[in-house]
Amino acid sequence: MNKPVYLDANASEPVRDSVISEMMKALQVTGNPSSVHAMGRRCYHMIEDARELIADHFGGDVQNCIFTSGGTEADILAIYGQKQGRSLWVGATEHPAISQIDLPKTVLPVTQEGIIDLEILEQKLKQEEMPPLVCLMLANSETGVLHPIEQAAKLCHEYGALLHVDAVQAAGRMPIHLGKLGADSLAISAHKMGGPKGVGALLLAAGNIRGAKPLDPVFVGGGQEQGRRGGTQALPVIVGMAEAVRVSYWQDRIPILAMRNTIETEAKKKGAIICGESAERLDNTSCIAFEGVAAQKQLMALDMAGFCVSTGSACSSGKVGKSPVLSAMGLEHLAGYSIRVSLPWNITIQEVDRFIEAYCRVIQS
Repeated sequence: MNKPVYLDANASEPVRDSVISEMMKALQVTGNPSSVHAMGRRCYHMIEDARELIADHFGGDVQNCIFTSGGTEADILAIYGQKQGRSLWVGATEHPAISQIDLPKTVLPVTQEGIIDLEILEQKLKQEEMPPLVCLMLANSETGVLHPIEQAAKLCHEYGALLHVDAVQAAGRMPIHLGKLGADSLAISAHKMGGPKGVGALLLAAGNIRGAKPLDPVFVGGGQEQGRRGGTQALPVIVGMAEAVRVSYWQDRIPILAMRNTIETEAKKKGAIICGESAERLDNTSCIAFEGVAAQKQLMALDMAGFCVSTGSACSSGKVGKSPVLSAMGLEHLAGYSIRVSLPWNITIQEVDRFIEAYCRVIQS
């Protein structure tokens, strides 16, 4: 049996070879990074080297790069750590880590292209007495649509609001600079960049002159991460994350964009619709809807043909239903007929050609 063709990178990218190599080296290092003896100090310095690389890559301060167990924890830490009496506003197409958080929240509408409606955001900010904490994702995990974060940040700050950006899907696939975005915090995750699962980071905008920006911890413990996230740091995956950041930065993304465009061109010839097509999007992501063929049927048929795709966020794994993202975009009529094709860093044109043939057979059967 041929190995399945993996087209679900937005759920998790394949781990890069150099990441595995660096992690294997780190696994052989004994010691706790909080220990003061020589072996503990060695672990500590490896973590700090990784922190410096990651902070520098994303335009953050080393003191304000906090390691977490992944993107979900980074989002939760950003909300609980920065909310501090503020109301919570979230975009209508946010990841479940934010949209399903158990706190009162105001949902901000998006346009039919899936972009946050800046006019409504400004209207609401003008009417709010207490400036809120606003949460927007840089790139939508299902459609790849990019929010105009720089403009949103300017609006938020004009009215005293804070802006947290979930950059999990975008990190490693496009240039990101915390200062240029204007965000107050940024969540990233290693396994969406070809790194290991189980590690991410929250980056905070520059704090006061003494360095660390105030943040209420969710996990208290032994004072790790400057007291903002307790628990012994996981050295091997942190090292792996830094390597994934380093390698992804240098990857040529033009071939991936060309292959995505080929898939969309051929799908549209058969009558498919690309959701969010007119918006600026990630180069690897296509949300393809074909009315009349249920998403579940497409998913199962493609799986049997040897192609791994999905219908949306992997954090709803095991569930194949109507897409809340498309519903929020006013595309309710397409919400039960769409699949997500997200190309991994190691995709080949031969695999893309085989997928196009299989997809056309499925929707015409």
